[in-house]
Amino acid sequence: MALQLNNFALQSLALRPARAQRSPKFSMTSSPYSGGAREVNVNVVRRMAPEKTEIFKSMEDWVKSDILTLLKPVEKAWQPQDFLPNPTSDGFSEQVNELRERTKDIPDDYFVVIVGDMITEEALPTYQALINGTEIFHDETGSDNTPWATWARGWSAEENRHGDLLNKYLYLSGRVDMKQIEKTTHYLIGSGMDAGTRTSPCLFTIYTSFQERATFISHGNTAKLAMKHGDEKLAQICGTIAADEKRHEIAYTKIAGKLFELDPNETVVAFADMMRRKILMPAHLMYDGRDENLFDNFANVASRIGVYTARDYGGILEHLVAKWNVEKLSGLSSEGREAQDYVCGLAQRLRRLEERALARAKKAPTVSFSWISSREVKP
Repeated sequence: MALQLNNFALQSLALRPARAQRSPKFSMTSSPYSGGAREVNVNVVRRMAPEKTEIFKSMEDWVKSDILTLLKPVEKAWQPQDFLPNPTSDGFSEQVNELRERTKDIPDDYFVVIVGDMITEEALPTYQALINGTEIFHDETGSDNTPWATWARGWSAEENRHGDLLNKYLYLSGRVDMKQIEKTTHYLIGSGMDAGTRTSPCLFTIYTSFQERATFISHGNTAKLAMKHGDEKLAQICGTIAADEKRHEIAYTKIAGKLFELDPNETVVAFADMMRRKILMPAHLMYDGRDENLFDNFANVASRIGVYTARDYGGILEHLVAKWNVEKLSGLSSEGREAQDYVCGLAQRLRRLEERALARAKKAPTVSFSWISSREVKP
């Protein structure tokens, strides 16, 4: 799960109508992990109505047949070692030297983005806590046999390989400062995150549908750039991770699609709620002990080299609106119709901000990144 976007996402806040929204409260917090005062959500816990719980209960057989089957059996799944030098082989040193030779001429800006993606993936404990904090997906004992809890653990197990693989590859490349990367990961996990989903499985599913598609796009583009820079193995790694994210996107999008069938009014309201808040980035509290604007600087680089841009953000919204047939929903309440109009019209409004967001990213000043031994990179 990795996603970059900063100023453009913040601009979406300006698109909120003047009336009061069901948005989270905010407060400022400072901790040993936050790198100073940061704005965080303080959400009121709202329990699901019994009839809403029953909707999810009614989906359990469908989850077993249509969602759990999207997880790969462990014995058939790839593992990080499939892509790395074999430390038990006599040719290990030669394999490492070959890896370092392939990566020596890759530009620093690419390494900034791949490191940021890896750190985001390494914060998996935070995402596991997020899904476990929702109703329905909640795994009370840690080994519940409900299909929802089974999915949550399986999803986390597959995601866990992403950070492991990228971490080891970057370590062996010799191109990055692993101590600074490790500190950034430590800070990020310690800071946690609040995606604005509260305990709502509906909000969480909307959020992850967006996030997983964004991650698929991001890793797919890092794969293309790795191939362009001559590292076919790194391209294969990024492409393989992207394929995982695509399967996860399919799963969450199917769950949300089912909710649109069973409870269209509540689901479209949740969709609008998430888009009004903006899709909060998993690594928005990224900090390395030095740079208070680390996430923004990282996101600007990702935008400039085409890994993830403002255009992608709007494109994902358009894709989901079409995928879930939001424009064709009928029988909605007045709140539901308002939410429908909002999300169906939002992509066009976002497109007007795309060029401005891209232009701002291109004008950002040169920044040094501790991840690459404080070398400077043009955002």
